[in-house]
Formats: sequence, structure tokens, C-alpha cells
Amino acid sequence: MNALSKEENMGKIAEEVKECRRCELWRHRHKPVVGEGSVSTTIMFVGEAPGYHEDLQGHPFVGSAGELLNESLSGTGLSRDKVYITNLLKCRPPNNRDPRPEEVEVCGLFLDRQIKIIKPRLIVALGRHSASYILPKVGRSFRSMAGVHGKKIYGRLFNRPTTVVPTYHPAAALYNPKYRDFIERDLRVIGRELKRYRARIS
Repeated sequence: MNALSKEENMGKIAEEVKECRRCELWRHRHKPVVGEGSVSTTIMFVGEAPGYHEDLQGHPFVGSAGELLNESLSGTGLSRDKVYITNLLKCRPPNNRDPRPEEVEVCGLFLDRQIKIIKPRLIVALGRHSASYILPKVGRSFRSMAGVHGKKIYGRLFNRPTTVVPTYHPAAALYNPKYRDFIERDLRVIGRELKRYRARIS
């Protein structure tokens, strides 16, 4: 990165996202959702896109899915202010539809820059869109969440050693209770990984 601090670089991204017109999502949003948490952490949680409540408030994971994520974090002994939480897309797709390839292409550049700023040792990929974007960057293909959820995937991301643990998006558990069991089991794996890095968390 340049000579700016991590906070300054994140602030620069926030301003760019606010003014971004690279895809059509800006036309429908209320507030962009860039991300929040510690920029000095070694752990990132990456979701897919803002939902209804996130779009209104401008913060990631503040709806029902956010409540489940908070419970999950608490179970690992962490709080939101000790990790960095963001999404692949920074603006809400209309009616919470899936991200489109052209949206991922342009908005993924912001996520790449956030990853380069944080330099995480562990990334928790929440949902298939997040996992399918991040895993190829560490040299792993993505076919389905069923095949990778809860696995510790080691690789190099932007030339740094990084562990990626994909899991189902918390919103999935709200609509299909069976996914909550998957998420809880995956979080036990994530919890063990978090313990390895806890000493490095600011």
C-alpha cells in the first residue's frame, strides 16, 4: 500500500464507494455498506451483499442474519470490534437478488483493496458468492458450498499466507433450519482457527 495509514486507506475506499457509478446498484441503494471493525485485526468476515437493514443503516450484518453472526462470534470469544466485517458487494441488489457477474467484477476490486489493507491471516467466507470469489484467488476452485463448508483451505492471497474457511451465509439458516447445524459445526472449526490468531488481534 502507499504511505497512508490503514484507517486512511479504508476511508479512501469508503469515499470511492460512495461516489461509485461503475454498475447500476447505486441507483437503488440508500446507503453503501463498505465494512466495519478493526483494521489491525488478522481476521476478516466476508459476506455477499447488504440486505434490507444494512442498506438503510449503512452497516454490515445488522438484521436477523447479523444477530446470528453476533451470536456465532460470541461463541468463539470474539466481538465485532475485534474483526473486520465486509461484503463482496457494497450496495444492496434489488430485492436481495444474487450478485451479477458484472457487479462482482467491479465491486470485487474494492474487496481486494480491503484485503490488501487488512492483510488477514484468516478469512471466513460467508455464503457461496463470497466463497466462489475468494477461493480461486488462493488457488482453489469452487463448485458448491456443500463441498467446502467448514474446511480449512490454506493458500496465498496477494502473496501472503492465508487460511480461508467457507461457511453458509447466516441468512440461509433463517430460511432453512438445517443450515444452522452446518454453520454451528463450521464455527467450531473457525473457533479453533481463531484461537491460533487471537494473540495477533488488536
